[in-house]
Amino acid sequence: MQQPLWTPTAERVAASRMDAFRRFVNQRHGLQLADYPALHAWSVEKREAFWPAIVDFFEIRFHSPAGCTLREGPAMPDAQWFPGATLNFAEHLLRRRDGHPALVAIGEDGSREQLSHAQLAAHVAGLQRALRDAGVGLGDRVAAFMPNTWQTVVGMLASASLGATWSSCSPDFGTQGVTDRFGQIEPRVLIAAAGYRYAGKRIDLTDKLNEILHQLPSLDHLVIVPYSRDEASPADYESVAPATLWQDFYQPGGAPQFTPVSFDHPLYILYSSGTTGAPKCIVHGHGGTLLQHVKELGLHTDLSATDTLFYYTTCGWMMWNWLVSGLALGPTLVLYDGSPFHPGPTRLIDLIDAEDISVFGTSAKFIAALEKAGVRPRESHKLRSLKAILCTGSPLAHESFDYVYRDVKPDLCLSSISGGTDIVSCFALGNPTLPVWRGELQCKGLGMDVQVWNELGQPVHNDKGELVCTRHFPSMPVGFWNDADGEKFRAAYFDTFPGVWAHGDYAEETEHGGLIIHGRSDAILNPGGVRIGTAEIYRQVEKVPQVLESIAIGQDWQGDVRVVLFVRLREGVTLDEPLRDEIRQVIRANTTPRHVPEKVIQVADIPRTLSGKIVELAVRNIVHGRPVKNTDALANPQALELYRDLPDLQK
Repeated sequence: MQQPLWTPTAERVAASRMDAFRRFVNQRHGLQLADYPALHAWSVEKREAFWPAIVDFFEIRFHSPAGCTLREGPAMPDAQWFPGATLNFAEHLLRRRDGHPALVAIGEDGSREQLSHAQLAAHVAGLQRALRDAGVGLGDRVAAFMPNTWQTVVGMLASASLGATWSSCSPDFGTQGVTDRFGQIEPRVLIAAAGYRYAGKRIDLTDKLNEILHQLPSLDHLVIVPYSRDEASPADYESVAPATLWQDFYQPGGAPQFTPVSFDHPLYILYSSGTTGAPKCIVHGHGGTLLQHVKELGLHTDLSATDTLFYYTTCGWMMWNWLVSGLALGPTLVLYDGSPFHPGPTRLIDLIDAEDISVFGTSAKFIAALEKAGVRPRESHKLRSLKAILCTGSPLAHESFDYVYRDVKPDLCLSSISGGTDIVSCFALGNPTLPVWRGELQCKGLGMDVQVWNELGQPVHNDKGELVCTRHFPSMPVGFWNDADGEKFRAAYFDTFPGVWAHGDYAEETEHGGLIIHGRSDAILNPGGVRIGTAEIYRQVEKVPQVLESIAIGQDWQGDVRVVLFVRLREGVTLDEPLRDEIRQVIRANTTPRHVPEKVIQVADIPRTLSGKIVELAVRNIVHGRPVKNTDALANPQALELYRDLPDLQK
């Protein structure tokens, strides 16, 4: 009989914020909710009571009170949360003002800069004054082309404090990728790095930035951060707007002021990956983002003011926005910029001991790569402070769960989490009060009516289907930019099941109340009419030591679909028939004959988005001779050519 990989002690459960919140709800409402399933059921059925409880538990400050909690129309997405309320997102992230470290920014080259909570507030106050003097106000856009470092956080907080709207891309984005995004939102101010470092190389961004500037006529001001390029000068940049170096643009000091805005006032503009067309500009509001993030970080992640939180991310991925929200709970954030494997595979693991990281966030790919590299942190590192590992970006293989508890640390909460840019948060995530079961995301998020539906729109358990959310939630996007009638927004999420959010994940609800994500719905394989999630195949292929990573697609073939698997192998390994047979046998032995690929083909690289997700749809389009739109959204677009006109796929 299967046993959980980890179970929290009664003492740990009682000390968790999740359990404190359960007791808070029971006392306030005269309830006897005994455990998490009961708490979750209440949070969904009584949303009008649950979300105000979050407001009070985390001491969210409204400048003007709400007329009610929720005003709903006849069907999603027609709803308004806390109508009449005003607040400011940045105010809550800057509540702590003492000398405790707020941000520790670490570069790949070993550089380290630290700001206390008091210093962070002083920097935000100074930049806020400079932005206001530059004419930035309510609804204006401030954009950043920046690495993950402290200046980026200061820029976001200063922007949000004024009621302006923040949007960021990381410096590894291509020119077209940046202009496809920022060109749509027409920023007034651009904060940009002069350069950055990655994999031991110093990369000068001057030429790329000049190309971008030519396509941003809306700019009123350019602020250059001489990051990794100390010699940067305003004269280097061909900007229609005045250019100023970061250190000359403002002087830190004083206390920041906060402009009260409506609950749904635009805080962030995030972007879809853009691999199937121009990126969608997804607008998220102050209130919904704040409430969802304090719930997820404070309750589901058990983050407190004594913790140190790390997440490996760039500023072009929503996990950066999620990470920065941790400031609302008063901890220390560790920001890392650079390759996670330079100069060696333990680079990020070293940070755990060096910075006393208690919550470590990463991707499924990183954990799999550590195991493939033979890294055993339990033997090489102390990891005394580490209490939780968070993982997202793609489904975490069952074997990676085993690896973490065997070779990293047996006593920690491994939380595989899943959500997305679309909701700037999660549908399913971790829980410090619940056991961890192999291969499962621990639970549905509080207040989120997450279900798995079949094609007929019926809920299913222990079976695969579409992940949906059947009731409105506060972090649903305010809408898409330049989509006045909401047509594009409704088409993106509500066409599959009218009035119900369909997230595009192929999932399964387990007997433990957890979830398994089997891949993206649009990447589902369909040989002989049987739906197969790509993650089911990847999980097995990762067991083969010679394989570093893989990507599977369905190829239209002779009136049906055949499964094609592409594999990237270890250096010096060539795909021969014995290895093909081994790969097929591992898949067959652990899944079904339908999962076994008809073709197994070696490739030198696998295309992925800038946030590290492999792109099955782009490969499928190339294989079928269809165009791939907006390849600038890819980190390695040249890899697509490896899949074009392959002789093996013509027979």
